[in-house]
Amino acid sequence: MDRKILAELERDARIPNNALADRVGVAPSTCLTRVRALVQRGVIRGFHADVDPAATGRPLQAMVSIRLQAAARRRMREFEAVVTRLPEVRDCFFLAGVDDYLLHVATADSAALRDFVVALNSRDEVANTQTSLIFEQVRRQA
Repeated sequence: MDRKILAELERDARIPNNALADRVGVAPSTCLTRVRALVQRGVIRGFHADVDPAATGRPLQAMVSIRLQAAARRRMREFEAVVTRLPEVRDCFFLAGVDDYLLHVATADSAALRDFVVALNSRDEVANTQTSLIFEQVRRQA
């Protein structure tokens, strides 16, 4: 039942509880209780709007791969806390492999992207970055 609820919420997080209950075949009160429990357990981490970065004045998007200095790997959570507060960062992914992080960033223009990457590279814990521009983002269809 929870997986059905989650699948419907992934398709449309704005679905009213009555419609969600109808789609998954339970009473609205049961559905609401289950959704609240999923939120409380951390299964549902939030409800988000998919906003076009251009509408917020940041039309240039990029993916920035980051490799940390070996000595800095013990302070990864601190690094995450710093970068996720930066206004350019839309998403932060902790990786396995050669790189430690992948940041999805959005900036006003190429100069702002350059400034962001230069500032990132000036941090003591950063060993290397690689930037790839995003031409277009295509979302999975529900």
